Amino acid sequence: MSTPLNRSEFAVTQQYVYLNHAAAGVLPASTVAAIEQFVRAHADAGVLGTFPYDLKMAEYRAKIGGFIGASGSEIATLLNTGAGANTLALGIDWKPGDEVVLCDNEFPANVIPWLNLRHRGVEVRFLPTREERLTPGRLEREISPRTRVVTVSWVSYADGYRHDLAGLAAVAHESGALLCVDAMQGLGVFPLDVGALGVDALYAGGAKWMLGLHGAAFLYVSPQLGERLTVATPGWRSLADMWDFHNYEQPFSPEALRFESGTPNLLGTLSLACAIDLFERSGPQAIAEHVLALTDRLYEGLAALEAEFSTLRGRSCSSGIVTFSIPGIDSIALGRALENQGIVTTYRTGGIRVSPHGYNTAEEIDVMVNAVARQARAKVPV
Repeated sequence: MSTPLNRSEFAVTQQYVYLNHAAAGVLPASTVAAIEQFVRAHADAGVLGTFPYDLKMAEYRAKIGGFIGASGSEIATLLNTGAGANTLALGIDWKPGDEVVLCDNEFPANVIPWLNLRHRGVEVRFLPTREERLTPGRLEREISPRTRVVTVSWVSYADGYRHDLAGLAAVAHESGALLCVDAMQGLGVFPLDVGALGVDALYAGGAKWMLGLHGAAFLYVSPQLGERLTVATPGWRSLADMWDFHNYEQPFSPEALRFESGTPNLLGTLSLACAIDLFERSGPQAIAEHVLALTDRLYEGLAALEAEFSTLRGRSCSSGIVTFSIPGIDSIALGRALENQGIVTTYRTGGIRVSPHGYNTAEEIDVMVNAVARQARAKVPV
């Protein structure tokens, strides 16, 4: 089967049916080669080997920005998703009584930085999602004049629900609020244009669908928000001329790199740049269509086994994640049985989460469905 991401890039295919990109992605061979070159340069020549990569940071920011419809001047490279949320939470000019609205099923990286604002008199209001998801219509009912920020994961980590960012941004802006987005579970699968969507800020780590190293992330800040955002954790790299070391009183850089603070993760940022090159060679839209076809096939195959799903499917909300359980079968026991057969997923008491990428095949999906069917017939312990 032809795949938009060339399978020869992914050594993991030699050992596993790897369907767990919502937990951790895998490094493409082209990225591994670039990493090895960096490490060898560092070992052989120290700063003479690494400084050329430092000089490429502007190029890397521009590449990341272009991938999401932004400019490099609107990108800061950070260590993780939570660092992006913290940059925003600590930089907005809050007043007592202001409100942050978010869902009650967010991953903690996009919760704890906002909860930390309670000591400043900011109310953090959770919207229950079990009965109704955060649609633009619901946000219209829930938002208030006190709401300063609406924050949401583009794709929910647990069940894969994909939010309507353009619709949410329009409602938020109508009320004078910002839309801040955790893109960790969507970026790398779906194309994104932050300007067209009206997103005010977006942040994501690179170690999942972006197929990068751990400890590498980025933050996008719109020009309008950037003008208002305080640099809460400045460092030597925040300055207009970072190389003018003793000019301590100089202003901050006008670009988003002022939020980077200290020395960046050169190797991690390199891995993101390499992955973006691979995505662009393969075609972001082709990757999205392929992954949706795989998860549709998975859903249909599991439905025939009478699986129960916590994942909603539909043209506007489907993603690369499907979470399911088999009635009467313990999900952890089933997940372990699959793993023993080389099929890698995330398994918890609430179900098994499956997350294929652009190099996975329909045949691999069928392998998994058939393995689930065999385990169900064998009555994996409840």
